Amino acid sequence: MLYSQTPAHEKRRLFRERLASGELLRFPGAFNPLSARLIERKGFEGVYISGAVLSADLGLPDIGLTTLPEVAGRAEQIARMTELPAIVDADTGFGEPMNVARTIQTLENAGLAGTHIEDQVNPKRCGHLDGKEVVDEPTALARIRAAVDARRDENFLIMARTDVRAVAGLDAAIERARALAEAGADAIFPEAMRSLDEFAQVADAVDVPILANMTEFGKSDLFTVDQLRDAGVRLVIWPVSLLRLAMGAAERGLDTLAAEQHLTGRLDEMQHRADLYDLVDYEGYSHFDSGVFDFQIGR
Repeated sequence: MLYSQTPAHEKRRLFRERLASGELLRFPGAFNPLSARLIERKGFEGVYISGAVLSADLGLPDIGLTTLPEVAGRAEQIARMTELPAIVDADTGFGEPMNVARTIQTLENAGLAGTHIEDQVNPKRCGHLDGKEVVDEPTALARIRAAVDARRDENFLIMARTDVRAVAGLDAAIERARALAEAGADAIFPEAMRSLDEFAQVADAVDVPILANMTEFGKSDLFTVDQLRDAGVRLVIWPVSLLRLAMGAAERGLDTLAAEQHLTGRLDEMQHRADLYDLVDYEGYSHFDSGVFDFQIGR
């Protein structure tokens, strides 16, 4: 009932143990707290919170317009609703190294299991769009060192994302990944890899886990979990997939409503009220107030 029963520090510890085991961990992207609970129920290992999704949820493009309070607040709402570890996208850290340090402690306070900081120039662009710019290596390393120094819980995962592949090629991205790992990053997020071989080369080049971003309509092919595992990947995210599915269904439903004036023909596409009530644990709240759940739901 209410929120997660597992304290944030315990989620982080368990997450780091699983990551160290070498298994591949799957983190679908949640677009709200309820979808995070559904991700847990379907048996995944973690929840990802995308900056692109948080921006889109506000009706904004993913170009660094969201603020730390907005991201931390929404991420806290999502993370507290699941027993799974949650990783949030912190873009470029919301400012200079001191701002990055504040970002880390704010996200720790919000109950996140980890975050990633990228090496793009502000204002940033979506990682799978053309025209990106990256900061020089000293600036990128300063962000990660500030994040590591600010961390209070050693199990809070600090991941470094590099967008160098799209700007200067794979070799430069590998060199940047090595430098970021040496600066203290616990994991590397090499953005916009073009092939399984590129993922494998990055994985072989660093001594920390790497993450694969399986976003639709992007630069990377949509590889399977087994293919990525064989390439040495240890974390996989599908950052915007659930939002895209939900918005696609919503658009089709609105088209039907406009054309037919009712949604009778789409009932089998909807989550049944009984399933929704089960997911939000209506019955569990009866332990506190029997008047809250005093009815039967038919199908």
